[in-house]
Amino acid sequence: MTYTLEAIREIYDLPLTTLIFRAQQIHHRYQDPAGVQLCQLQSIKTGACAEDCKYCPQSSKYDTFVETEKLMETERVLEMAKYAKTTGASRFCMGASWRDVPSNRQFDSVLETVKAVHDLNMEVCCTLGMMTLEQATRLKGAGCKVYNHNLDTSPEFYKQIITTRTYEERLETLRNVRQAGLEICSGGIVGMGETIDDRLGLLQQLANMDPQPDSVPINALIAVKGTPMEDLEFVDSIEFVRMTATARILMPKAMVRLSAGRTKMNEEMQALCFLAGANSIFLGDKLLTTANPEKNKDLQMLEKFGLHAVAPDVCREYHVRGDAVNV
Repeated sequence: MTYTLEAIREIYDLPLTTLIFRAQQIHHRYQDPAGVQLCQLQSIKTGACAEDCKYCPQSSKYDTFVETEKLMETERVLEMAKYAKTTGASRFCMGASWRDVPSNRQFDSVLETVKAVHDLNMEVCCTLGMMTLEQATRLKGAGCKVYNHNLDTSPEFYKQIITTRTYEERLETLRNVRQAGLEICSGGIVGMGETIDDRLGLLQQLANMDPQPDSVPINALIAVKGTPMEDLEFVDSIEFVRMTATARILMPKAMVRLSAGRTKMNEEMQALCFLAGANSIFLGDKLLTTANPEKNKDLQMLEKFGLHAVAPDVCREYHVRGDAVNV
């Protein structure tokens, strides 16, 4: 089924109670409705990025709080992965601030790190920038399960936030990832000054992929001083919930990840996001470079909501449930 922008807008514009009800119906049909996958995202190479993404404090184009850090050694990353596992994380995500993956000793080091984390019996996810099919194949061979490469926004709005990489280049990386047999994690950011149609255009791109992404992170912009977006206000909470619910309806088998911006969300807003179909969060005090809620607060919140952690293999069992959903 191919989704038009008009059809997606009809879903998004439903009365909020109806929208969440429909998202809940689909969530209960395809997923563990009380299950939440806990992930940890670690920056293994920080800053000095050649890209000019207007939202990102790691860009070399902007003067922000981020201090450049070279690629971490495997032993140091492994310590962090072990700690993440003790806190309940089942997926360990590693991010490096590259425009594209280098074919040199640095990539060899990443492959070594991926293998070491995989040997901890953790699911490994990487986000390293643009990647060739050969690199994706090597990454999978080392034990990586998932590759994150966000589309960020609609094709139309994209050119207003990034000029150093095209939308098609992002799509090409996703094709390479899928061809190599890696799972795709791809989503975007809301609150960058885009229109509602731009947000829905992002969902249209993702929902019309065949197959659809395995994971869809929905990020709320954290406006960082020194970036061109430093003065933008935080996204409206109900609009964010609508985005989450629409993503759940369009992509019933995907993990919808409540990602950046949770430090600015109270528990009530996060509860609405879970009601709307979100079923994954990131633990740890940082998401790459921006703040993230403390682990204990997250676990206390989930306990209060009556939600529980689920492992990646359990998530995949739910991916094969049910028939096609007529939205």
